[in-house]
Amino acid sequence: MEIDFMRILATIINFIILILILKHFFWDKIKRAIDARQEAIDETILKADEDAEKARRLRLDNERILKSAKEEGRKLREEQKKEADRIYKEIVDDAHREAEAIINRANIEIQREEEKVKYELKQQVVDISVMLSEKALGESIDESKHRELINDFIEKVGI
Repeated sequence: MEIDFMRILATIINFIILILILKHFFWDKIKRAIDARQEAIDETILKADEDAEKARRLRLDNERILKSAKEEGRKLREEQKKEADRIYKEIVDDAHREAEAIINRANIEIQREEEKVKYELKQQVVDISVMLSEKALGESIDESKHRELINDFIEKVGI
């Protein structure tokens, strides 16, 4: 097989002419399409970087908000616990005061009842003494004078 240099030269010239024709008629369109594609890729990369930065900022904001919410929740729990402890102490103190008041009223009532019983007992002793004296003497004596004597005696004895 023999190499035909003329044919090679003609092919090279045809190729160069084809490239010049393509460059003249289509190069600008191809260049614009390539540039548009490159610009779209650059915009997509830039948007992805912006979105990544925005996501990072949002994540940091969310972490800060979450931390703040946890701190606020902790403070709120502490305040609620303090309030509950205060209310508990107040209820217990009120219950103690009320119990003391009930005990004091009961003691006063007991003292009143004791005084009442002593008074009634004293009256019964006086009545029985007057009755016994009348029976023993067989006559009636001045009841008011007799009651006075018996009351003086009871006072001295301590009933």
